[in-house]
Amino acid sequence: MSVQDSRPPAVQGGSTGAEVPRGRLVALQQALRALPKAALGNLIAKLMMVGLGLAITVTVARHGPQVQGAFALFVAVESALLTLFTGLGLWLARQMSQQADGQHGQALPMLQGVLRAAVALGLLASLVLLGVSWWAKAMPYTYLWLLALAAPFLLLVPTATGLWLGEGRMWPINVAQVSAPASVLIGLGGAWWITQGGQGSRSSSTVLLVLTAWVTGKSIVAVVTAFYALRHARQRDERLEDSFAGSRLMAFLQKPPNWWAQWPFVATIGITNVIGLMNYRVSLFLVERFDGLSTTGIYSVAVTAAELLWLLSSSVTVSVYSRIGHPDVKIAAAMTVQAVRINVLSTLLAAPVLLGLAWWGLPWVMGPAYEASLLPLAALLPGVAAYAAASSLSAFYTNHLGRPQLSGAIAGMSLTISFCVGWFLVPMWGPLGAGVASSTGYIVAIVAAYGVFLKHAGLPVRALWQPSLTRV
Repeated sequence: MSVQDSRPPAVQGGSTGAEVPRGRLVALQQALRALPKAALGNLIAKLMMVGLGLAITVTVARHGPQVQGAFALFVAVESALLTLFTGLGLWLARQMSQQADGQHGQALPMLQGVLRAAVALGLLASLVLLGVSWWAKAMPYTYLWLLALAAPFLLLVPTATGLWLGEGRMWPINVAQVSAPASVLIGLGGAWWITQGGQGSRSSSTVLLVLTAWVTGKSIVAVVTAFYALRHARQRDERLEDSFAGSRLMAFLQKPPNWWAQWPFVATIGITNVIGLMNYRVSLFLVERFDGLSTTGIYSVAVTAAELLWLLSSSVTVSVYSRIGHPDVKIAAAMTVQAVRINVLSTLLAAPVLLGLAWWGLPWVMGPAYEASLLPLAALLPGVAAYAAASSLSAFYTNHLGRPQLSGAIAGMSLTISFCVGWFLVPMWGPLGAGVASSTGYIVAIVAAYGVFLKHAGLPVRALWQPSLTRV
């Protein structure tokens, strides 16, 4: 699949510069008309979540680049823990979405099974984190004992929300997404109130305060989310039992699948997601390796700003996840292509706007030191915009095909390219080299991802811009 073949008609032939953005706008308007209403609610929730997340980032960043760098690396480690075990929630989501017509399977036994597994795996992860914290000599790794205490609870959210993801019910997921950063901000406010009037604090004590508020707020939300999911699953099963009482369909309610019987699928998703996360975060650790914690804090702001482009793409993918998992390949492929169109067009339009806003406001909001994050941000944006399609393509591989290893292979390709290029460029160019390396890996990998999807969907390349080929 060549880059030239994948151009939309608006940029082929002898079109003028004025026609190109107009063509993109028309294509985006057409795609948005077909966007599920659930995506709008999820997008609003994501906007709220991003606003709260930016408030946290600004609060932390204004303590200085060193504190911001420690915070970014701690959150990266936490994300690795969560993604390693997201296979439990996605297994549950697949079981729910694959029940295309009857919705006869009992949800409560499946949910209870994956939640027990999440707690057990969290306890195991806690032992590893305590060991790392004991032997570590530098921030933030010396504070991983905080993450160890919270690990059994933090894993509950990505596991429990798999129930609603498979059902296509967005509002409980939205509430959980917004509640976590909101609770963290409340915790930071409480910590400030307790310590106000003090005579200042060292970076280490500030980091400890911030990380304590982070894990405490998220743990509380996780426990509440798990209990609410259990309540919903119980009510759902009771309604099904009442509906099918005395019917032969009761047989379907007696034998819910067990995640342990499909543990290779669950483990593959976890490994795949960790590779994907490393693909997003390897540049942070390269910058820390060659330029130190303060420079990492500056570069992490560029990464956070660039990944705002994935705001819409993740909302679209979550809202159509259940339909992408439909057993009929035509329906699944059509929904995937539709999501890819929206994701790519919207990010291409938003990228220059985001860069302009960051260039104007980022140093003013966070401090002059963060002006150094603007060039790395400009380098990251092309790759981040292209990679916006990855979430929808990954959902097709995992939820429809049941082959998460395809997502892992694509992410592994991007990771390898980003790491190799970054190992060469970061010592010379610092954060700018990290941005160039990541962008290069994203672009090459997404081209390969398109090709893999089209092969399994049985579609020609032009299906990406010709809706008539995917109409069902």
